[in-house]
Amino acid sequence: MTASPRAAVPAAVPPDVPTSARTAQIVSPDTDERTRDRVLSAVLERGPVSAAELGDRLGFTPAAMRRHLDALSSDGLIEVKRVRGSTTGAGRPARRYVLSRRGQAKMGNDYLDIAVAALAQLGEAAGPEAIEEFARTRFAGMEERYRPIVEAAGPDLAARAHALAGALTTDGFVGSTKTVGLPPAGAPRTVPAATRPVMLSVQLCQGHCPIQGLASAFPAFCDQETGVFARLLGVDVRRLSTLAGGGHVCTTHIPLGRTTAAPAVPVGPDAPGPAKADPGTAQPSNPATLSIHQQGRP
Repeated sequence: MTASPRAAVPAAVPPDVPTSARTAQIVSPDTDERTRDRVLSAVLERGPVSAAELGDRLGFTPAAMRRHLDALSSDGLIEVKRVRGSTTGAGRPARRYVLSRRGQAKMGNDYLDIAVAALAQLGEAAGPEAIEEFARTRFAGMEERYRPIVEAAGPDLAARAHALAGALTTDGFVGSTKTVGLPPAGAPRTVPAATRPVMLSVQLCQGHCPIQGLASAFPAFCDQETGVFARLLGVDVRRLSTLAGGGHVCTTHIPLGRTTAAPAVPVGPDAPGPAKADPGTAQPSNPATLSIHQQGRP
């Protein structure tokens, strides 16, 4: 006997159930979990990041994005960081999402308890110098692997920092760089009539630390990593924050040196023609000219 088409249809949701509830019953919990893992990975990679930026990146509606962020926040995997933009001035700080300590742990440091216990026993048996030597040996391998990658970027310090960030990402540190010291592209120029010196720097950020728990217990790991960065880049760098120390990201300050910012030039039909330069006065040839004086410290 041939089955009725209705017999093959799963049990229907009662007609008095609202449409939203019907949809919720159809959504697989596994699908939601996988989606939230994507959101968590995006927060790791981009954080501190706004809900709107996440929605654009992942293709979610604002309502769907809020639902996933609320769920991750309730699970203690992400937290809100209030950030005041450097160009917005006064006003209410914007909400940005970052991974919490629990979220960082979820992304992969299940070995932590065993590793911390092993290093603690090493320190008890051979002294703190043994832990420092262990960290030095570990990061010596990183320095050896990263050096050809950084050297291939050439002499430009910003390019070398970017190459270093890429190598860190390959190893799970989620590296990124940001140049600090000049206004963002498209921003109105506010440089006064006279040229003024500006300090340029690169901030090298690491959104994840696979050894965060170890570094929290043994600061020698952060110290050795900072030393590797300085030797690879050839300048004295400074750590501004670390995940191990409670920061939302690890941030390393890399000085690029002083620049001379050119004065703003009037634009329009009423703008005067180019003035003749005083022969005795040096004129900048570019909007931002790197000085030959390289700064080792900010």
